Amino acid sequence: MLTVTKLAKTCKISRATILYYEKEGLLKPAFRSQNGYRWYGENEIKKLNDIVRFRSFGIAVADIHSLLNQDDNEACQSKVLKTQFEKIEQQILDLRKQQSAIVNLLQQPKLLEKNMVTKERWVEIMRASGFSDDDMIKWHQNFERMEPKEHQLFLESLGIGEQEIQKIRSF
Repeated sequence: MLTVTKLAKTCKISRATILYYEKEGLLKPAFRSQNGYRWYGENEIKKLNDIVRFRSFGIAVADIHSLLNQDDNEACQSKVLKTQFEKIEQQILDLRKQQSAIVNLLQQPKLLEKNMVTKERWVEIMRASGFSDDDMIKWHQNFERMEPKEHQLFLESLGIGEQEIQKIRSF
């Protein structure tokens, strides 16, 4: 049996996340001791791992209820997973459009020289598109790998200093 803190460490998520899943009715402790400690067993560990896996697919907490409910049939689970697949497919299409717009921008050096987009504005655009810090690092890594010279020009166009450019390009 594990406490909530040990369970969080075991599953590599935060304690607050486990408490949130409990509040949302996704995960209940096996029992609570007299001092209020929550205790989790193997069944709860398995269930939490399933929740974490579904969340890694981008599935909303509200939709995870039906995925965890063993009374639900496979058709319901399939529907939720298929819907999520379609959402991801649309996000990929949207990202491809963004990628295409960037390529077009980079093929127009006059636009790059005008500093039309600042670093702060670019980060804001990326965040609004759903990019996390890790996503942005991967984006820069791919850009650097595929088009290092254009990546350098792009970073310069954002008004970023040479030291920071070197840091970004070394991700």
